[in-house]
Amino acid sequence: MSNRILWADDEINQLKAHIIFLEGKGFEITPVTNGDDAVSMIKDRHFDIVFLDEQMPGMDGLATLEMIKQIQPSLPVVMITKSEEESIMEDAIGGQISDYLIKPVNPNQILLTVKRLLDRRRLENERISQSYLRQFNELSARFNSGTDWLGWIDIYRQLTRWDMDLEQGDEALQQVLTDQFQQANQSFAKFIELDYKSWITNPEGDRPWLSPDVMKEFVLPHFKKDKPVFFFLIDCMRFDQWLLFERILSEDYLIETDFYYSILPTATPYSRNSIFSGLMPLEIKKKYPQLWEMGQDETSLNRNEEELLGRLFQRKRIEKSYKYEKVLQAEEGRRLADKIINYTQTDLTTMVYNFVDTLVHSRSDSDVLRELAPDVSAFRSLTESWFMHSSLLQMFRELADKDVTIIVTTDHGAVRSLRDTKVFGDRDAATNLRYKYGRNLKADSSAAIYIDKPEEYMLPIQPPANSFIIAKEDYYFVYPTNYHRYQNRYRDTFQHGGATMEEMILPIATMRPR
Repeated sequence: MSNRILWADDEINQLKAHIIFLEGKGFEITPVTNGDDAVSMIKDRHFDIVFLDEQMPGMDGLATLEMIKQIQPSLPVVMITKSEEESIMEDAIGGQISDYLIKPVNPNQILLTVKRLLDRRRLENERISQSYLRQFNELSARFNSGTDWLGWIDIYRQLTRWDMDLEQGDEALQQVLTDQFQQANQSFAKFIELDYKSWITNPEGDRPWLSPDVMKEFVLPHFKKDKPVFFFLIDCMRFDQWLLFERILSEDYLIETDFYYSILPTATPYSRNSIFSGLMPLEIKKKYPQLWEMGQDETSLNRNEEELLGRLFQRKRIEKSYKYEKVLQAEEGRRLADKIINYTQTDLTTMVYNFVDTLVHSRSDSDVLRELAPDVSAFRSLTESWFMHSSLLQMFRELADKDVTIIVTTDHGAVRSLRDTKVFGDRDAATNLRYKYGRNLKADSSAAIYIDKPEEYMLPIQPPANSFIIAKEDYYFVYPTNYHRYQNRYRDTFQHGGATMEEMILPIATMRPR
């Protein structure tokens, strides 16, 4: 495939000879006449290099450069300018240009610059590829020979970073990594099957932080200091998505990222209620039966988060002010962003952001979104684009010059579900794709963790249901009735509720303004 060059210049018609010359050398050139069109093209298509005129009407070259770097930080950009003023070059270099040329430029100058930059990228990709291949055997040995919960966090971190580093590299190597990720999740499911129950039955033993520990370990300790605390929970955020958000936020914040494990099932009614109450689901039902009703509607099971948080404050005898907000629609987010500074008068402000979870569910139902985000890498990029233009980022930037502490986390992640497995059960069994509760549930043991005594996992269940099954790896459950219809509908969708690294191992970041 030929290399693609985007060339933005308000006098692009005068560069036809240069474009024809480069096309004759096998390059595909996309000409645009302004910065807005350049940014729009980069959102929609892949380019290998951008040539950018420094002096364009409207959004000039430096402003366009800043927008490009927000969308694709690693994309090489060459600034072309009429001026040799040092201040302009300093601004450009500060904006991470790859090179700059002084007008007038000739075609051979352009060709040499392109070849040099592409060769640098090729060498960088080769270095990354070789580094991954050197670590391949070590990583495989670690998860195949067995490791503890802390080791699994490190394995997941490494595999995720390799996945992001290799996304523009060799397709064959990407497939090798995909296969290794799948093998790791296979071993991870066995680990969870063996160890998870002991984390619940022996909470004082060697175990990771779990959902009920989030408030106690990461949020409440900051009340000892006399500054406002903001707790942002981004529903259904994976670690790879957080890495993109972290990169953007690190300009304004010092960030320390830790990890905790979601409880099973990794689904909102269980994990998020557990976070805000500081309790396991069965404890919630026993202490506050009126706040817990078994049902299949996830939304109805998360109507009481604010009250559960209040009950937690009562049990801990915390006499501090708090506010709870849930953002389901873009307009709600904009409204809150406009008055976020007012919340600095409150000791704890908790905000639940549902957009990433909404995007996950929307992709399942929308052919357009599946086309826009056909794989994990593209889905990551789509989430980053949302964040760059979100009210959530606006809030973070508004708070960046305030003396506050911000905690950011999620309640569960999501996994790309590619393999179906049949499940059998009574008519009243749950309809969820990655976990089910019911009576007489049966599924292939290689695809599911079977929980026949939910109380030992601190899970409430409403008779006649008497058991749970939790999906392993990238499986999703399909009932035999209308099997092929649901098999095709949900294949290659992002789902949650199961036992994978992506769903269970979750980032939790503490941010302080620089």
